[in-house]
Amino acid sequence: METLALAVWVGGLVSIVAAVIPAVFSTIGMETGGRMLTRMFQGYDRLALVAAGFILVGTLVRVYAAGPWQQQIGTAELALLATMVVIATVLACWLTPETARLQGIAFGAKEDAKRIAYDNFFAYHRVARSLYIINLGLGITLLCVKVKKWVR
Repeated sequence: METLALAVWVGGLVSIVAAVIPAVFSTIGMETGGRMLTRMFQGYDRLALVAAGFILVGTLVRVYAAGPWQQQIGTAELALLATMVVIATVLACWLTPETARLQGIAFGAKEDAKRIAYDNFFAYHRVARSLYIINLGLGITLLCVKVKKWVR
């Protein structure tokens, strides 16, 4: 269950970054595509939080059923998972909604205020994009840690 949830979490983001974003911006305009991708990332954030819940519950069940947590979940696995959950929570509860709000302001701004509105939006967008990529790297690393544990 944990690995499946992690695969959905990581695979969802890989699909978005590798396939959906390029397809959207090469097919439709910036404003329409931006609004669509904003909605998609809001849905992905909910999916990531559900996956995080499954991973946490699965980890707790595994630790409870099989003995001392140090033998069931290593420090590296715990640190990776905790960091991923914190990042996903920050994205879902604060950064993505704020970025969507700023995007709406930028798209609706008049010519004289448009540049400032876009600068504000892109400041948040860069941070959000970086956190998504960091979470992707952490997720891939966590998958590797889990696979390495299986082959021992």
